Amino acid sequence: MRLPPLLLSAVLALSACTASAGTDLAPLEAQLEPVPWEGGPGYYERFPAAAKAGWTKPSFFLVGVWYASVRTQADVDQDQAAGINTYVELTGDSDPRLVRRNRMSALLGRPLPGHGEETVGWLVGTEADMWGGPGEGRWTGGTSFDRPACVPRSDRCGYTAMKTLADRLPDDDRMRYATFGKGVMYWHSSEQAAAFVNDYTDAVSTSLYWYTDHAACDEVERFMHLLASQCRLAANYGATIARQRALDERDDRLQPIYAIVELGQPRAEDGRAITPEQVSGAVMSSLIHEARGVVYLDHSAGRACRTLSLLRAPCGARMRAAVTALNRRIRDLAPVLNTQSYRYGDVRGVDTMLKRHDGHAYLFAMPERGASMGPRTFTIPANLSTAREVEVLFEDRKLSLGADGRFTDSFDSEGAYHIYKIRLGEA
Repeated sequence: MRLPPLLLSAVLALSACTASAGTDLAPLEAQLEPVPWEGGPGYYERFPAAAKAGWTKPSFFLVGVWYASVRTQADVDQDQAAGINTYVELTGDSDPRLVRRNRMSALLGRPLPGHGEETVGWLVGTEADMWGGPGEGRWTGGTSFDRPACVPRSDRCGYTAMKTLADRLPDDDRMRYATFGKGVMYWHSSEQAAAFVNDYTDAVSTSLYWYTDHAACDEVERFMHLLASQCRLAANYGATIARQRALDERDDRLQPIYAIVELGQPRAEDGRAITPEQVSGAVMSSLIHEARGVVYLDHSAGRACRTLSLLRAPCGARMRAAVTALNRRIRDLAPVLNTQSYRYGDVRGVDTMLKRHDGHAYLFAMPERGASMGPRTFTIPANLSTAREVEVLFEDRKLSLGADGRFTDSFDSEGAYHIYKIRLGEA
């Protein structure tokens, strides 16, 4: 998402001059290079169930929880209070009527008794790239590593499994979604991975738990040729989105890509749990890399908090408070996040996203993989008609602009992020 700073300065200055003259120029759109996207909320207009559920509104941004049990009103109340608006798969004993009654949405792997308008889409499959692999061999019906998925065992049958699973779903106008894993991220070639990402779905995600997976650091050295020190970073959650983006762009049909972030310790063998600060960084890195939704895995197998719903369990109180605050920020930013991005200038060591909404530019920034901590300097036009200040959202502070249109801010940890709001037009 990068554009030379001088060009950015010139374009924003032009936007400011035009605004002061009382005209609405197609400003950034005409001058800056837009980041390819699937259309934001407008993408969901083709799916009546999603449109009816409000997914086409600029105020809606998917914030989901993975494989929840919804049996009582209290379950829904807790989830909604934490900022959840979508269930991505539900347990078989869940009551979709509760979801519907509370105007929440669901993406389900099969029709549940009583399902209806709350079910906006179908979950085709989970991690077939890992347990099946890239191939069209015979599938046994297994969907895990617990028993052979392909026959013979040496064959790969992930494509067969995805097609079979998709064919089993209701043939209706609901969207179709799938999530993948390490196969798409780095086990398979880009050509093999692209077939998973592009051939079966209308929305997609890849789950890789960078902060907690006990095997991830060894694998990134082997498959991605990264140092182990570059493994447990918020920036890698953004890199997961970027990998899917690159694969998705191989055909002519772009689709939304959702982030999946763990909230606890997904497996007992992982030996570590993610912290609230790390969750915040992981989510923001994903958003900066164009994630169109966030799905939390809130199951935790850790000894300190073993639960199927960390957001509801007393032992998850600290994480719940942090996630609730984070989701509130996402909700407030939804109209901004739901606009197309523009490529921004090259600031060394920083991942950025630039958006424009309601007379303001929004610049999201955080350290890129392997970057050192410390100050970074950003450039905006020296003659931009503002009060010579940049507002730092959610931090109750403002930064002064120099005469050269630059401001400097610091990043004190690998998961730190800042969101800068810059007024376009007259102060």
